[in-house]
Amino acid sequence: MKARGTRTAVVAALTLSILAASAAADAAPGGEPDFQALLDRVVAGGAVAAIAEVRDGDKVWRGASGRARLGAARPAPVDGRFRIGSVTKSFTATVVLQLVGEGRLSLSDSVERWLPGLVDRGAGITVRHLLQHTSGLPEYTTGMMDRWGVPRQRYRTWSARELVARAEALPRRLAPGAGFDYSNTNYIVLGLLIERVTGGSYAAEIGKRILRPLGLRHTHLPGASPAVPGPHAHAYVPVTRKGKVVPVDLTRFDPTMAGAAGEIISTTADLNRFYRALFQGGLLRPAQLKEMKDLGRTEEYGLGLEAGPLPCGTAWGHGGGPFYKTVAFSSADGSRQVALSMTPLSGDPEQAALALLTAALCR
Repeated sequence: MKARGTRTAVVAALTLSILAASAAADAAPGGEPDFQALLDRVVAGGAVAAIAEVRDGDKVWRGASGRARLGAARPAPVDGRFRIGSVTKSFTATVVLQLVGEGRLSLSDSVERWLPGLVDRGAGITVRHLLQHTSGLPEYTTGMMDRWGVPRQRYRTWSARELVARAEALPRRLAPGAGFDYSNTNYIVLGLLIERVTGGSYAAEIGKRILRPLGLRHTHLPGASPAVPGPHAHAYVPVTRKGKVVPVDLTRFDPTMAGAAGEIISTTADLNRFYRALFQGGLLRPAQLKEMKDLGRTEEYGLGLEAGPLPCGTAWGHGGGPFYKTVAFSSADGSRQVALSMTPLSGDPEQAALALLTAALCR
């Protein structure tokens, strides 16, 4: 899940060509990038912890830097679990496109056809609009966080329809199809759409169609559980109180506030396995995979995928937040992947993170 105003991974990726030379400078003997040095830069830039996995064909590098928790000596776990935020959208979109490939759904179907009365003027909003953030639906998270980014109702359990109702109370800035306007509301509606078409929850469909077939044993949809199970680093938000910056631990919260837009907990290894399978044709038929990469008029967003322009070509994947910052991208042919989770607290660790991405995918 991303709050409005958060820089998306694809926009940040526009700076990667500038950082490529810096990344190449950190080379281990033999000319291979020194990924550990690059990951250490992420922590030096202001993250409490950073963990990453890089895949190049059969070669795999995994590493961690920083601490699992402020004030403790325990290092960040290499196999740590973390909230992937909006990377969830790639999973949700994959299920929707599988249903399209099965003939159970069409990208031109309207919201009103499948979910009558859910949103005003739903007859003019298509499945494609939802997937590509061109529906014009407002951002339901508006007002859900305080000025520091802390959820106002941290442990409240939300239904998907309650989240959509929040968005419906807000004015619309764009008509359907008029332009790109990133809104988590689109994917909350898609979660309801999956349930309407299949008769099962979107979480169950993701498990049945993606997690179990790919053996993603450390990826799950927690529902209303606030915990991050298994080894993990803690996530923080800096809050100013009485003139002093205090880190607030936001590892635990009720993830129903994110739902099909950002609920999933995963690992770097599982994310890389997911994107490799996706881009090598293991999850979608060729026609639907082609549709997924169609940017239309957005120039930056396909159907559940962000496009990242690199010096070596376009990478595909997604970024997520807000507390754990996740970036997971793949080469277009699925031969190389990189997944990174970091827990920023101060400074600007993103530039170091982007240098690592460049080094991983442009070799």
